[in-house]
Amino acid sequence: MAAPFVQAGSETLPRSDFVVDLSLDRDWFSPEQAKRLIDVAEGEGLVTASGDSLELTFDPASVTVPDGYQPDESILRERSTFERVLDAVVAEGTDKQQAVAAINGLQSELGVTLETAAILYARRQGVEVADAIDRTLEAL
Repeated sequence: MAAPFVQAGSETLPRSDFVVDLSLDRDWFSPEQAKRLIDVAEGEGLVTASGDSLELTFDPASVTVPDGYQPDESILRERSTFERVLDAVVAEGTDKQQAVAAINGLQSELGVTLETAAILYARRQGVEVADAIDRTLEAL
C-alpha cells in the first residue's frame, strides 16, 4: 500500500495515480485489482479515501519496500470481522487456539453469530474492538 506514496514522497495521492503506479508502473496488479486494494486498505484503516484522493493513515517513510518485492494476491482479500477480532485478542497475548475454542464455546452457549461471540470474548479479555462492534451492527 505504501509503495506508490513512498515513490511520490507524499502521504496523499490521487486515486488514479495509485492505480497507475501499481498496475502499469510496477505491474503488481491489474487496474481492477489495484482499485480493490484501495477498498481493502480503507477497510483495514490504512488509507482514507475522500473523493478522488487517497491519504495514508501512517507514515509512508516507515515502510521499506524490498528490491524485487511482489505482493501476493491474497492481500486483496478483506479480513472478516472475526479474523480482525481474533488478531486483536492474540496481539494482547492470548493463545490463538485457546481464543478460538473459547469463542466457539460462547457461540454455542449463547446461540449468537461467530462475530458476536468473538467480540464478547474480546471485551471480556479487556481488548478494545469498537470498530468490529460497529461493523457487526451494520451487518445485522
